Amino acid sequence: MSIQYINMISNRLSLRAPQRDSLEILSRICEIVTLGKSEDTNTQLEVIKSEFPHIESFDRNFISLCFALATGVGKTRLMGAFISYLHLCEGIRHFMVLSPNLTIYNKLITDFTPNTPKYVFKGIGEFAQLPPLIVTGDNYETGLGIRQDGMFPIYENEAHINIFNIAKITAKDKGHFSKDDTRSTIPRMRRLSEYIGESYFDYLSNLDDLVILMDESHRYRASAGMAAINELNPILGLELTATPHVERGQRTEPFKNVIYNYPLSSAMSDGFVKEPAVATRENFDAKNYSDDGLEMVKLEDGVHIHEVTKADLEIYARNNNQPIVKPFMLIVAMDTTHANSIKEKIESDDFFEGAYKDKVITVHSKNTKGGEGDDIVQQLLTVEDSTNPVEIVIHVNMLKEGWDVSNLYTIVPLRAANSKTLVEQSIGRGLRLPYGKRVGEPAVDRLTIVSHDKFQEIVDHANDPNSIIRAGVIIGRDIPEKGKKAIIVETELSGLISGTTETNRQKKPSKQYEIKTETDSVFESEKEQEIAKTAVEEIKKFEHLKGSQELQKPEVQKKIVEKIKETITTPNKETQPEEQVDIAKVVETTTKLFQEKSIDIPKIIVVPKGDVDCGFKEFDLDTSAINLKPVSQDILIQHLQDRERFTMQSENAFVEEKRLEDYIVRGLISFDDIYYDEHSTILYKLASQAVTHLKSYLTEESDVINVLQFHQQTLVKLIYAQMQEHFYETATEYEVNVTKGFQPLVPNNYSASADETVRDFRIPIPEGQRNQIKSMLFGSFQKCLYPIQKFDSDSERRFAVVIENDPQAEKWFKPAKGNFRIHYSDKDNYEPDFVVETSNTKYLCEPKRASEMTDEIVLAKAKAAAIWCKQASEHTKESDGKEWKYLLIPHDQISEQKTLEGLAASCLIES
Repeated sequence: MSIQYINMISNRLSLRAPQRDSLEILSRICEIVTLGKSEDTNTQLEVIKSEFPHIESFDRNFISLCFALATGVGKTRLMGAFISYLHLCEGIRHFMVLSPNLTIYNKLITDFTPNTPKYVFKGIGEFAQLPPLIVTGDNYETGLGIRQDGMFPIYENEAHINIFNIAKITAKDKGHFSKDDTRSTIPRMRRLSEYIGESYFDYLSNLDDLVILMDESHRYRASAGMAAINELNPILGLELTATPHVERGQRTEPFKNVIYNYPLSSAMSDGFVKEPAVATRENFDAKNYSDDGLEMVKLEDGVHIHEVTKADLEIYARNNNQPIVKPFMLIVAMDTTHANSIKEKIESDDFFEGAYKDKVITVHSKNTKGGEGDDIVQQLLTVEDSTNPVEIVIHVNMLKEGWDVSNLYTIVPLRAANSKTLVEQSIGRGLRLPYGKRVGEPAVDRLTIVSHDKFQEIVDHANDPNSIIRAGVIIGRDIPEKGKKAIIVETELSGLISGTTETNRQKKPSKQYEIKTETDSVFESEKEQEIAKTAVEEIKKFEHLKGSQELQKPEVQKKIVEKIKETITTPNKETQPEEQVDIAKVVETTTKLFQEKSIDIPKIIVVPKGDVDCGFKEFDLDTSAINLKPVSQDILIQHLQDRERFTMQSENAFVEEKRLEDYIVRGLISFDDIYYDEHSTILYKLASQAVTHLKSYLTEESDVINVLQFHQQTLVKLIYAQMQEHFYETATEYEVNVTKGFQPLVPNNYSASADETVRDFRIPIPEGQRNQIKSMLFGSFQKCLYPIQKFDSDSERRFAVVIENDPQAEKWFKPAKGNFRIHYSDKDNYEPDFVVETSNTKYLCEPKRASEMTDEIVLAKAKAAAIWCKQASEHTKESDGKEWKYLLIPHDQISEQKTLEGLAASCLIES
């Protein structure tokens, strides 16, 4: 496996873990089989099955392997990574990228075109110097893609990427010839070309290094598509899909060539996509509604959810200094007539008083061609743009694969479909996240399907262990487990006191898995060990000291001894002789051990000092995002994966206020930093502006009251978010308080496969197993304060080797949660990966992929950590005198010949 190219491509393209896993598998395939047209596919299959036994067949006449990645994880970028690797590492020059329809075809051409927003090769320097030649189904007949080696030497190694819609190689050219002309039955690609001297299809099929990449490969399993692809006779096929199966009547046939499967359930767990949810009304009974009545209820409730989501997205953006996302709602219609009637209904004056006029488009086969159709397609493609007025898209079975948007938040399906189809097809269009990851706010992270009549069916399907919401093992990455064990790793100090450094307590019905690492206690008797354990508990009460060295002061030693004498149990003299133990000596030994087997980490708090003035500057409320509507009944939203429920309460749950503004003011004064007596003027000003805005589009006062009651918290949060942008605080100065001079280390809690043993951390991990490193246990340390550690990456393991090799390094550990509380944003804390103490310095160390060194969050954490180190260094001047330093270390600088001091020369971050 060429780890050099894998690392380079992964870093430059910022591949996610499942994308990198896929790339590593491709690299391994290239190692174990010979790619070529003359190779026997049966032999190749057996070789691949020797390492990937779940592969049953190639499903085609050549090596074809399927990488099944959930929608939203990034299949197009993975195609770019595959091509980059095969071209740069394997020397392959000819590629064909197949799309199942025109939507994906056009999208792929854009994504493979340099200087476009989602260019798949952005960061690959070799392609920046010599970009691949892009040949499409629209320009191949010019002879553009015919390589003429020797004529233009500079282009001989140029990659050729052919992008074709599958119809181009299967469809007949009827209409250009008479019924009796045999040419009418031959696809254009197969007909002789005067520019080429043969058909372009034959040209491609005769290439000795053609690789085919099949986007949405489940669409190429029909007989015509299968046969045409087989006739192209490539040396390798790479299939990408989120649904690795085909429907054969009532049967579902899974692919037999899936080499890697990263299902939707894993993408949800890892936070790569939105959390799908289903919404209805509480106590709803569809039997009480006519078809038209049910449709109207679903449309109205969809709009309510859409408007609340729009406000919540603005609140989040303002609170977190992020760009504001404009959400839109998708309505699935039965047919074109139905779609047009829905549009007419939504844009009428009777529907929320005409609030959605000119904000709705319909998308179907009959209105997306020609002049007006071009405008509709353009509006659809730019629906994420805040300047695009479209908030509702109505479509008829047209927006399937290939339509990538991140601002779809509400889906209203009005087309008859079973629950499985609703879940597995509808949500696929809206799973992408606008900020690239989940942010922890339900409204920002959620995609809501409004389905009153199918609510229970959808919930039941989602709860089915075999549904895409829950099912899925990551083939090619997960190690089949024979059971799991939970491991409590005590500190080395605990082992030296009690003699046991690690135990496991995970019980199974049939057996209990245990791992025990024994070491000799420094204390000879159980009584001494008991006293030592008590001494450690007493030491925690002296954390306020400047450092652990002060534990050796006579007065501190005396206090610990006295406390132990009060709490330790004295043997019953009548039944057992009293053991003579020198408590003072045990305490002295224990406190020395505590110093040797821990690193003093101060607890630092920054607080204002002197006169502090705070408040809110005068400003006018921005009401552009407020378009909330009155609601007549509670709406229930249930997440499909974690089953969490949210309820939008009805108006009868609220206490009436005398003034309309009081609905808002009452909610605002519940915040801790708002005081009615001091802030009442600005509170009523902003509340009045909100009420005035509501009255501008709600003609009935009862509707204004309904919105104020029903959406009170949404309005309050939106106003509060804007107030925070105008908050000020002034202090004459700030001071740093060190509330603790040291903190005892706590046990680490790990889980691992039942058959996982503790590995020697110095032994390299084979390249094909590095993506499994998070599940491994490592030991054999000499300087680590824990006998067992886990690593998140092989770079971390190698950094541990650097520490252990460094003669200046005395001790180190990976912090457990809670060891540090380094604030780097209003809501988030940072905990570094390593703490290392040398003979003269203490380091906080963060190994990172080189591609992440300019990431905004990484840099924010680094800045906060550097400030923390500066403050901690001021404190340690009066204790052990060692300076704290923060190192942000690119993974490609970590090698065994390095020292911490050497890394500090290039990786030190200063405040």
